[in-house]
Amino acid sequence: MNPIYDKLTKADFAVVAIYLIVLLVIGYIASFRQKKKNETLFLASHSLNWYNIGFNMWGTNVGPSSLLAFASIGYATGIVAGNFEWYAFVFLMLLAMVFAPRYIASKVATMPEYMGKRYGDSTRNILAWYALIKILVSWLSLGLFSGGVLVRQILGIPMWQSVIVLVAFSGIFTFAGGLKAIAKVNVFQMILLIVVSLTLTYLGLQRIGGLSALYHKVPSHYWNLIKPSNDKSYPWQAMLLGYPVAAVAFFCTDQAMVQSVLGAKNLEQGQLGVNFIGWLKVLALPLFIMPGILCFALFPHLEKSDLAYMTMVTNLFPSGMNGLVICVLIAVLVGTIGSSLNALSAVFTTDVYVKNINPSANTKEQIKVGRITVVVGCVFAVLMAVAIDKIRGQNLFNIFQAVLGFIAPSLSVVFLLSVFWKRTTAKAVNAILSFGSAFSLFVGVLYLWVLPADKYPMWPHFLLLSFYIFAILLVAAIIISLTDRNPQTSNIETAEIPRTSKKVQWLFALLGVVILSLYIIFNGH
Repeated sequence: MNPIYDKLTKADFAVVAIYLIVLLVIGYIASFRQKKKNETLFLASHSLNWYNIGFNMWGTNVGPSSLLAFASIGYATGIVAGNFEWYAFVFLMLLAMVFAPRYIASKVATMPEYMGKRYGDSTRNILAWYALIKILVSWLSLGLFSGGVLVRQILGIPMWQSVIVLVAFSGIFTFAGGLKAIAKVNVFQMILLIVVSLTLTYLGLQRIGGLSALYHKVPSHYWNLIKPSNDKSYPWQAMLLGYPVAAVAFFCTDQAMVQSVLGAKNLEQGQLGVNFIGWLKVLALPLFIMPGILCFALFPHLEKSDLAYMTMVTNLFPSGMNGLVICVLIAVLVGTIGSSLNALSAVFTTDVYVKNINPSANTKEQIKVGRITVVVGCVFAVLMAVAIDKIRGQNLFNIFQAVLGFIAPSLSVVFLLSVFWKRTTAKAVNAILSFGSAFSLFVGVLYLWVLPADKYPMWPHFLLLSFYIFAILLVAAIIISLTDRNPQTSNIETAEIPRTSKKVQWLFALLGVVILSLYIIFNGH
């Protein structure tokens, strides 16, 4: 049996039981009390304030992968994983300042609906199915797979049993209360995540003798965010060029992330929520990366870096605290899987069912279809998670980033062009979303399964490969738009774009100064 399971006591099981009860009570209150007439599951009746939005976006973003993956990269290469959190500042600001005002002014519930208003029903239909596939694969299946890995490490049970239990519990809140329930629950859960993760880092620092001792006990390059161009793991050019492709698609166009902003009380609350997640991302170092670096200093001979997080837990947490680890596992899963299921439900119900199947559907019928979609999504995610478990030879986080990298280019191209280049035509958008996505995913299949990179060194870094695909699709979209003999450009402009308040501007400027300081501090070691 796994060491952490052997260390579980009655107190641990009591902690888990109390946590589950509190979680269910919060979810029940959010789902069934003070429910407004004609309220659907999808946008929380535009009732979310900045901290609901920030915590919910962060909970969606963190996922079980961060507990394993950031610690794994921290163990293997040091602080470089901080780029995925701190470089994100640029794209969070892009969401808040450029995309969010347009989304909210358009009064849409989903990203396909927004693009449909600009380029017509064909674009909406293509993007709807594209979004459904993206949510099912990138969010649900990969997130559930990562959670299953954690449960397997804790309890020693097969993957299929792990994911069935996890997805069943994660789906309860989405099924009952939609985005409102998920957002309310995530505030409580993310605070728990912060407390438990900081406790683990503190115990590690106590064991090793403090920050100074840690700094001198690991290689100096572990403290550099920017790696040389010949670095095999994360060369600077791959981070600089490749990460933005995934980040634009992830933070600015992804339904699972953007839906919290769409559910804001107003634009300023949505923008403040996006700013808040930026501040939460500053905590990535002590919460997620530092445990991996500490594990390298304390236990330098692990068989696999993926074991770093659980090694720290089993060796540092005293009896009675291990139950909190299970609680955190539940927390990050409910956050990610719940938001993903709500996004899946919103897109299918709004952009497929209501738009194409039953335009006269009332609120009750929409809720019913949304809940059926949640159940179907759960079943699909379980099957995919078991299949993903068959992948071998790559770091866990690389799998996540590689898959996102191959899904992202076409989304990034069409949304960026739709906002920044008015000459973009519907023909170009539809071609990139259909043929461009097919090309991108075909390359991804070759890279991950047919000619895997660990056996065929001809491949560039997966982030650079994503950038190359993005560049090809961008040029193709421009050529198609310029040569279109019957150009149909954005046919329905959004309402007047509201201005960003001075408060939001100052908070983003302050956050930018902090991020820049981190890049200065963590380089040149």
